Order: sequence, then C-alpha cells, then structure tokens
Amino acid sequence: MSLSETAKKNVEELFPDCKSDLNVTDPELMEVFNNFAFDEVLSYGNLDTKTRTMVILSSLIASQTLSEYKVMLDGALNVGVTPVEVKELVYQSIPYVGFAKAVDFIHATNEILENRGIELPLEGQSTTSPETRFERGLEVQKQIFGPIIDKMYEAAPENQIHIQKYLSANCFGDYYTRKGLDVKTRELLTFSIILSLGGCEPQLKGHIIGNLSVGNDKETLLSTVTQLLPYIGYPRTLNAITCLNELIPE
Repeated sequence: MSLSETAKKNVEELFPDCKSDLNVTDPELMEVFNNFAFDEVLSYGNLDTKTRTMVILSSLIASQTLSEYKVMLDGALNVGVTPVEVKELVYQSIPYVGFAKAVDFIHATNEILENRGIELPLEGQSTTSPETRFERGLEVQKQIFGPIIDKMYEAAPENQIHIQKYLSANCFGDYYTRKGLDVKTRELLTFSIILSLGGCEPQLKGHIIGNLSVGNDKETLLSTVTQLLPYIGYPRTLNAITCLNELIPE
C-alpha cells in the first residue's frame, strides 16, 4: 500500500516538512492511518479545515492523548486556527473533563505558542464579573436549551440545587460567555468532547439538542463524528451516531 495523492496533499497542508518516527518504524500502519484519516474520512462532510482541526483538538483533550494533541496543534496553527481560538477551545474543555485532565494540555499549548514567538498571556476574553456570571450564564443556557433549564431548576432537590447554580454560573457564565469563540462553535466543541469521553450519552443527547438550537444541523454533527472516528475508534463513534439517529431520525 502507498500513500494516496490526496492523503499526501492533506498531510503536507497540516504538517509541512514533518518527519514522524512512526513512518520509519511502522510504515504500514502509518499508510493505513494516513490514507484513512486524511483521504477517505477527510473527504466526508461539511466541516472546513479550521473547524475540523478544532473539533479534533477538543476530542484529543477528552481522550487524554497529549502526544497526538501536540502534533495536531501544530497542524491547526498552520491552517489558520488562531492562538486565541486554541486557548479558548482548551478552556472550553475544562467544565467537561475537569481542570486536572486539562492542565497538561494548557502547559503544552503554552509551550507550543511560545516556541512560535507568541507572547503570553494573550489578551483576556472574559465578559463577566463575579456579580454577573450567574445571570449571564443562565441567559446563555436558556438561549441554547430553552425552557428545559427552568424545569431542571424546579425539579432539583433542595440539597442539589447548588449543582444547577454551578452549571449556570461556572459552566456557562465563566466559559460560554467568553470572547474568542462564538456560542455555535463552543457548542460544537462541547459535542466533540462529550462524545469522545464515552459513557456520557444522556449529556450527549442534551448537547445534540443544544447544537440544533444554535444552528449546527445533523449534517454538521455527523461530519464531526466522522472526522473524529480515526482518533476515538468505532464504539464511541457508533454510540454517538445512535444518539443522533434517535433524536434526529433519517
């Protein structure tokens, strides 16, 4: 087997002059992977190059695959993903994977940006204060999910209402309200993160509905799942497609 011309072109676009050790030690494997990921899979769907690399980066954080994240981050920066967008997609992962799982990716991102001569910290992107984060977060929640948010508050037992408040103030107020990425993009990245975590199908279904409400249609979601397949494998891919078909039948 040899690398297809399409795969060569797409690999070169992301990783010009990159020399992978695996091409030397595992050439057959890399031919199979590169032909699949950068030709067969890449030819499917409606994601542009920037969006595709961003959903993959978010997925790699959720999958805790730091080495592959570093490789793909260089590729993403090569095709126009900005430092602010990179930082924001890493920050967006924190409510879903937890800070402990995100911190190594923050350090890796900082190292790669600094190696490219980018001065840190970047310009701040926060739009809320301690006094406004709950109100603004609740507003964004309702923008995405609608009346179900009021029902979640009403249904929460007294000893669990604090979790609903945390979701509004922290998950949405601290992160979704930031500049650098719009809500539509943040919700697509969240979908990528949750499906890559695995075992979070109830939350995945909620964010399928959320994506639809902000303008990410089934084609976009299916395109995202497909682009993540080479990195997350078939079980999580098929689980995500099952959720999509359940909520958005063919």
